[in-house]
Amino acid sequence: MVMSSSDDEYEVAVVGGGPAGLTTALYGARLGHETVLIDRGGGRAAMMADTHNVIGVTEDISGNEFLATGREQVQSYGGTFERGFVTDIERTDDDRFRLSTNDAEIIADRVVLATGFSDERPDPPLPRTGKGLHYCLHCDAYMFADEPVYVMGHGEAAAHVAMIMLNVTDDVDVLTRGAEPTWSDETAAQLESHPVEVVHEEVSGVENDPDSGWLEALEFEDGTRREYRGGFAMYGSDYNTVLAEGLGCDLTESGTIDVDDHGRTSEDGVFAVGDITPGHNQVPVAMGQGAKAGLAIHKEIREFPRSTEEIARDGPVGDDEVPAISPHLMATAVAHEGHAGGPREDAAAQNVEAPAADDD
Repeated sequence: MVMSSSDDEYEVAVVGGGPAGLTTALYGARLGHETVLIDRGGGRAAMMADTHNVIGVTEDISGNEFLATGREQVQSYGGTFERGFVTDIERTDDDRFRLSTNDAEIIADRVVLATGFSDERPDPPLPRTGKGLHYCLHCDAYMFADEPVYVMGHGEAAAHVAMIMLNVTDDVDVLTRGAEPTWSDETAAQLESHPVEVVHEEVSGVENDPDSGWLEALEFEDGTRREYRGGFAMYGSDYNTVLAEGLGCDLTESGTIDVDDHGRTSEDGVFAVGDITPGHNQVPVAMGQGAKAGLAIHKEIREFPRSTEEIARDGPVGDDEVPAISPHLMATAVAHEGHAGGPREDAAAQNVEAPAADDD
């Protein structure tokens, strides 16, 4: 263990600024806890050309726009945003956490890992990501209703995704790209009973629409050409669990972080949300996980109500102990446009200034 010092200190530190991390940070700040969100940029959500399946967010909003709005919301409630890459997390001697980034150190009472995963990409040549090459079936299948579709891969996932796509189109191919299929005999028999063609030839070229950039067709080494409007690459996922493993968190057999229904890991004080945990890799699911973790953390660290044991030990709560929210977050709350009394520009000067430091 390491000793904590006078580094930047927070009650909640969220690592990863995707939908799950943003939602956790939003709940943390809005529920009155000093919260920092550390994000290196990029990620799966940032790759979205359009946002799908999120109520209230229209298709024309890109992933980057969606995430930028989320960061602005977190900051509007007093949360701190830091652009950086967390290289290490250590538990301190006083049972807190020290987070080391590329240029800073942060101390926090609770850590939330929202580090996600990266899709394994097939070798080129490939269509453009988001304009013919896709990874999320339940996000993007709707886009290809009644259109010719490919599924790249040679394992169980590729075979099953191809059959699932028959729910929206009658023209589906599996492209093994010269690899021997590794799906089971049972899956092979199942696939043979569905109108899916398995193409073994390697892809040799890609044809895109010159104006839109969208995929039009793929060329193969045997000289054939097949028209497709899009497809899915199914080569597995690389889960970003280095920080979790360094903290001793248990992983599942599939490589995700093992969590309970509110994001708690096997290590006290460490939570995990989003694509790094088991479940559907969907933006609304990730947001729900972030909300549940945020609420669970709030219940663990809020000051009140005090337990009967604490009251017996320390006495009743004094008038000078409430409210428990910090001066910084109090000033932000009463000046916020969502405040019940309306935003007050002079909020920071109305009994919410931080007390002066004692002269020692």
